[in-house]
Amino acid sequence: MKKMIFISLVAATSIFASNIAFNEAQTEVSRISPLQEGKNIILSYHDSISGAKKSVVNISTTKIITVQNGVEQMFNDPFFKEFFGFNFGIPKDREKSTSLGSGVIISQDGYIVTNNHVIEDSDQIVVTMTKGGKEYKAKVVGSDPKTDLAVIKIEATDLDAIYFADSSKLLDGDVVFAIGNPFGVGESVTKGIISALNKDNIGLNQYENFIQTDASINPGNSGGALVDSRGALVGINSAILSRGGDSSGIGFAIPSNMVKEIAKKLITDGKIERGYIGVMIANLTDDQKEIYKNKSGALISSVEKGLPADEAGLKRGDLVIEADGKPITNANDLKNFIGSLAPNSTLKLTYERSGKLSSVQIKLTNMDISVKAHNDNSVLEGLGVTNLTDDARYKFKLGADSMGVLVSSVKQGSKAEEFGFERGDIIVQVGEEIIKDVASFVQIMKQNSGKKTLVWVNRRGIMQGLVVK
Repeated sequence: MKKMIFISLVAATSIFASNIAFNEAQTEVSRISPLQEGKNIILSYHDSISGAKKSVVNISTTKIITVQNGVEQMFNDPFFKEFFGFNFGIPKDREKSTSLGSGVIISQDGYIVTNNHVIEDSDQIVVTMTKGGKEYKAKVVGSDPKTDLAVIKIEATDLDAIYFADSSKLLDGDVVFAIGNPFGVGESVTKGIISALNKDNIGLNQYENFIQTDASINPGNSGGALVDSRGALVGINSAILSRGGDSSGIGFAIPSNMVKEIAKKLITDGKIERGYIGVMIANLTDDQKEIYKNKSGALISSVEKGLPADEAGLKRGDLVIEADGKPITNANDLKNFIGSLAPNSTLKLTYERSGKLSSVQIKLTNMDISVKAHNDNSVLEGLGVTNLTDDARYKFKLGADSMGVLVSSVKQGSKAEEFGFERGDIIVQVGEEIIKDVASFVQIMKQNSGKKTLVWVNRRGIMQGLVVK
């Protein structure tokens, strides 16, 4: 067989024109033909993806929707309820809503990983195998909306479980295949490359570290596999960005290392509990970089009183550059790292303050417990409020620097309900004063106690003024 020579595109000469230097590739190259010594050679990825295809399944979900008929809607109107004093027991129509997605077998005994949005709020989940088309009813083991991952389980053995690749070793330009089983009649396979890594701020999930690919992710392929040229799993296909909603746009996949970590916790505990230190963080702007010696990191923009960061002495303006020895280059790095740790674990943060580096040990609290509502009936009877967190800002699509307090509860029949407050309102202003947090809200409300005051709330993106007295 003829010796094959690979020559990389290394600059050989430079041409200068109008003060612009063009890097020129070498002109002497060798081309490799698939025809070697008279043999016909076909370039094929069959062996690379044949095993992975067996691990990808179709997921069909059904949700029962209760629909009121016209007569019931009329008689259940608040006017009729108040006049007659009871509800009318008119039967409701029931409809089925179905959707299709994909999943990946991760164990021989029936554990399957998919997207949370594929199985969320489903009343029934049916898994169809690629090989043989056999159907199984599945149950939800656990789900994590913050990463859009879920694990389901079928009663089966000797299944073809996917091999996991180390997604931290991926490089831009690696060849990948997006595999799905969107319609239950066979797999869909598309080829492309990795075009970017560590993509965040896409706005799809709260915790983002996406693989970006140009491999087409067809409708119904959510929850399917993104594999490398060996057929090893590098990510779970999650979403596409395109103008028309088809598969012609940019695809995003959740890295296999994150998938493995979340899947293990869901299988073990059925839920994800995340550590929390109680800070708001942001990336450095170009102007801010001139103030700090370190030009990257997570800038602390606020610290919640009484939570671990506050107790450890962290302050607004501290620039976190390391977490447990791991470099922190931006706010997303720190958010994802802390979110991967369990409550009550200890974290070492290294930060810059006034040009000097310091380190501190912090014991993490539980995120879900720490963001619970703080009721203050002495301010307004029946109103529960809490500070805005990254969770709340993500859920209500607010900017990272948004201020105010979130109405977490409104007691039925209370003064708060009488004045028109609703759960989910974001109180942004009282009178002429801007609300920053619960402490400022309580203080300002007490100052205005006993007199009519206009309270501005952001309700589903629309500003409304409520008169409180």
